[in-house]
Amino acid sequence: MVADPGERPAGHRHSAGSHARHAHAHDHGPQAGHEHEADHEHILESAGHGRTVELQQKVLAKNDAIAQLNRDWLAERSILAVNLMSSPGAGKTTLLERTARDLAGQLTISVIEGDQETALDARRILAVGSRVVQINTGAGCHLDAEMVARGLRALDPPGGSFVVIENVGNLVCPALFDLGEEARVVLASVPEGTDKPLKYPHMFRQADLVLLNKTDLLPYVDFDVRQYAADVRRVSPSALMLRLSATTGDGIREWYDWLRRRMPVPREA
Repeated sequence: MVADPGERPAGHRHSAGSHARHAHAHDHGPQAGHEHEADHEHILESAGHGRTVELQQKVLAKNDAIAQLNRDWLAERSILAVNLMSSPGAGKTTLLERTARDLAGQLTISVIEGDQETALDARRILAVGSRVVQINTGAGCHLDAEMVARGLRALDPPGGSFVVIENVGNLVCPALFDLGEEARVVLASVPEGTDKPLKYPHMFRQADLVLLNKTDLLPYVDFDVRQYAADVRRVSPSALMLRLSATTGDGIREWYDWLRRRMPVPREA
C-alpha cells in the first residue's frame, strides 16, 4: 500500500505517488518485530517447569536472516545503505535535507523514513528532490529488517546510489536490529547533554560513525565536547566522531567525505 506523503492517509487505503511511497507496518505480525513480548530482552517464565524461554533469540535470528538478504541485494547493486539513528529531535531529517541539496547531481540519495505516525519527515525529504518511502511503525519503537526489505522494494533505488534508513527516534531499540545496512551512524546533538554515550552504551557501541550535531549551540548550552569525545572512545574505540551543524553547514564536508569513502565500487557487468 503506497501513497504520496503529501496526501492524508485514510485508514489503511493509500494511492500511489510518483517518487514517494508510504508503507504501514502495523499489521505485520510477530515476525516484523511488533509483538513486544518477543521484541526485546523479555524472558518468559514457565510456571510448570521453572524453565526460562528466551524469546529474543528467535526473533533476532529471523530478523538477521532477512537482514542478510537485504545486504546481499544492496551489494549486488553497489548501493551504500546507512542506518541513521538518534534521539527524537537530534536533527536526522535536517541533516538529510542539507545532504540531498548539497550533493544534488553528485550522489543519488534515497530515504527510508521510519516514524511511529505521520509522513511529515517524508514530505520534507521529497521537497528536496529525493526519493522516499515512509514506514509508520504504530506503537513500534524501531524499524526491522522485514520493514526495510519492503521499503527497498517500494523505493527501488538505482545501482550505485546511497540509501539512508532514518530509524525511529530512540536510543535503545534500534541498536538491537540489523537491517542489512553497510554502516551505522549515530547522530547526537549538543542540547541532549554530555552523558548520552555512557547512559546508552549499546547504541554508541554499534556505531561506525558518531556525528555530534548542533555545534552552533555550544556557546549557549552546558556541553563538554572533550568529555563527550572521551566517553565515545571509551564505549566504542573504533568509532569515528565528527562535529557538525546541519543548520549552518560547519563541519558538513567531513560528513560528505566519509560518505564518498564508503561508497562501493560498482561491479563490472
